Amino acid sequence: MSTANSLRIIAGKDTGTRIPLASPPVTIGRASDNRVVLPPETGASRHHAELTENDGRWSVSDLGSLNGTYVNGERIEWPRVLHPGDQIKIASEVMVFDDGTSNSTSETHTTTAAAPTQPGRSAPPLRPEPSPVVMEGSPSNPELAQETAAQLRVLVPKLESVVAEIGKTIVGQKEILHSLMLALMSRGHVLMIGLPGLAKTLMIRTLAEVLDLRFRRIQFTPDLMPTDITGTDVLEVDEATGRKSYRFIRGPVFTNILLADEINRTPPKTQAALLEAMQEYHVTASGETYPLAPPFFVLATQNPLEQEGTYPLPEAQLDRFMFSLHVQYPSEAEEEEIASSTTSDRSVLLAKRMSGEEILLLQKLVRRLPVSPHVVKYATRLARATRPGDPRAPEAVRKWIHCGAGPRATQYLLLAAKAQAVMRGSLVVNCADIRQAALPVLRHRMFTNFTADSEGVDVDAIIAQVLAAVQEPGEKDYQDGN
Repeated sequence: MSTANSLRIIAGKDTGTRIPLASPPVTIGRASDNRVVLPPETGASRHHAELTENDGRWSVSDLGSLNGTYVNGERIEWPRVLHPGDQIKIASEVMVFDDGTSNSTSETHTTTAAAPTQPGRSAPPLRPEPSPVVMEGSPSNPELAQETAAQLRVLVPKLESVVAEIGKTIVGQKEILHSLMLALMSRGHVLMIGLPGLAKTLMIRTLAEVLDLRFRRIQFTPDLMPTDITGTDVLEVDEATGRKSYRFIRGPVFTNILLADEINRTPPKTQAALLEAMQEYHVTASGETYPLAPPFFVLATQNPLEQEGTYPLPEAQLDRFMFSLHVQYPSEAEEEEIASSTTSDRSVLLAKRMSGEEILLLQKLVRRLPVSPHVVKYATRLARATRPGDPRAPEAVRKWIHCGAGPRATQYLLLAAKAQAVMRGSLVVNCADIRQAALPVLRHRMFTNFTADSEGVDVDAIIAQVLAAVQEPGEKDYQDGN
């Protein structure tokens, strides 16, 4: 009997070698950070496939590879449970799965000693530490899974074309554009903080144009009233009958993409006018409710300078924003390109790359994407570790934070991770996606105390310590039922 789970390569460059499956998950691909590193000539993607184990059963999933992962000749779109003798094809490599229970005399499950070897050929190198990629469970509705995969294969290239089209106008700021797309796919709103002249408004206006969505901009000032945002009732008199009636005049909030420029320069009463719209997607005036046509996306900007006479956003409104993005200065090369292109008579014609209907479908598909309990547990622990009273909170949180992130942070971590998986062309959400979303999701939900402010401690640095302190759930977590 075989004594361990393993893969035996039966076709390809490493024919005859056996790969032991020790601590899951096991990622396979060309990149050096995989547990199993395949030679470049195999034609595998950098991160091609992943194997993981749950309750003694191993599964394989494709990680958004270019040429796919096949099990018994069928290309898989969702995680596939493996059985003894199943053949897995990854690029030019074909492997046979052995779960440790097969008879050693079987042709497809020979032991390591019996397997043919090539002179000087050894098994692909294994990383000593587990990969952060974690498999999720198979969906309960295979037909729905196949439909979702087919729709995403059409929409993901369009997403990439949207970013490329915006790049015709916006130089650099790739990470900001990426985060804006993640928030839009997740039905979230974004708070952008940056100095004047960093193309925040131009970026948002260009995004609306490429997506063929309605765009409105509100300049927030100290004298701005709530009705200037939501709309107001106007008294009308019928000249023929003399009858009086009120008619609601819709405000600029009735759009698809709303730019709230310098939102902290208006009083809290006016700031709060956006709360209902951002959370409920409708506006109430004079007892009547007026729905907002989807998609509805709020982007608010703040200038970190000249804080005199400004009104910091209340915690309740900050929590309504999915991301807080810090827009940085461009690099020297990017600034040279900006100066050259904006001081000439060059005009850029932008093409419409996606429609509102496609955005709504994409938002639906992102929420439909399943997430494993493992990833949910990790996201929950990460959010809870930002609270000083939580047992897992690192020393930095206990010392410098007086109030941490609430449950909405966990929700947005998961939504951002789902959108991130879709953006990289994968149907598998992993813990690495959670970590990538942690900074923009958590930074405006953690409030420093006087000690941190007096010592000049940055929230981003505290989040980095939280990420280092909170480990992914291990086998013991599931045995203990935590």
